[in-house]
Amino acid sequence: MRFLSSLCFCAALLPTLLPGALSAAEITHAMGTTEVPDTPKKIVVLTNEGTEAMLMLGKTPVGAASSWYGDPWYPHLGDRMAGVEVVGTELAVNLERLAMLEPDLILGSKKRHEEIYPQLSAIAPTVFVVNATDFKDNMKLYASSVGMEAEGEALVSAYEADVARLRSALGENAGDTVSVVRFVPGQLYVYRHDSFSGVVLNDIGFKRPEVQAQDGLALAVGKESIPNMEADRMFYLTYDTGNGEGTALEGETLKDPLWANLEVVKAGNAHKVDDGVWATSQGILAARAMLRDIAQIYGTDVDLSSN
Repeated sequence: MRFLSSLCFCAALLPTLLPGALSAAEITHAMGTTEVPDTPKKIVVLTNEGTEAMLMLGKTPVGAASSWYGDPWYPHLGDRMAGVEVVGTELAVNLERLAMLEPDLILGSKKRHEEIYPQLSAIAPTVFVVNATDFKDNMKLYASSVGMEAEGEALVSAYEADVARLRSALGENAGDTVSVVRFVPGQLYVYRHDSFSGVVLNDIGFKRPEVQAQDGLALAVGKESIPNMEADRMFYLTYDTGNGEGTALEGETLKDPLWANLEVVKAGNAHKVDDGVWATSQGILAARAMLRDIAQIYGTDVDLSSN
């Protein structure tokens, strides 16, 4: 019933919500093609990484899906999201609240929002990326959708220039083997090439432990697999839903003798990093923050972009 009422509500508002300006471009995206306005003024973003793309382009959305943690935005976003309306979460979009914002462009992802694409398209022109894995290609699509294709290309180029500067500053350490371990409620994971952190680490040129040097996002493991996490450096992160289970698993694992006996741990080269930056937000701001984390952890004085 709630699905039907939301759909009816959106349809009732349709005559007043369609943008009055003539569309200026046809964007090809994950759901086909969409006519978008020349300079959209009221943008709603339904993914965290899409929100970061808009912020990097200097376009603060009128509404956005809340961050996976924070109140309601990730700490690394600072005050950039002041005044932005929350329109639910990535997995539970509030269509009524979204429609009331009268957007002239909606950005989302096929992986998260394919089922509600018809309702979203009835509210405003809607453009979807496939998923959040490749923030660089997504950045270019988002930029094209708001008439800023050149700016999007420049932002990706700036990220790539930062990667090159960091790689040079790391010297022989750029060939280190690095391990990424994540604690979530009830489960321990190691992260692989296709994860967000994996993409950034691959860009730098780091190697990965054998079990992590595989295609795919992540692998659920038990504590008996801790010896397979050995590396020159380890980055570990914790996602907690507020009930403390993720943090508890982290504490238990760090006390495990198998963890304590890892050479990377004994050498002091296991570093806790922010989950929003390294895993959940998956945007270009987070990618640049990852580069700064790595530069700081390795003690380099490389000059990276401040955004």
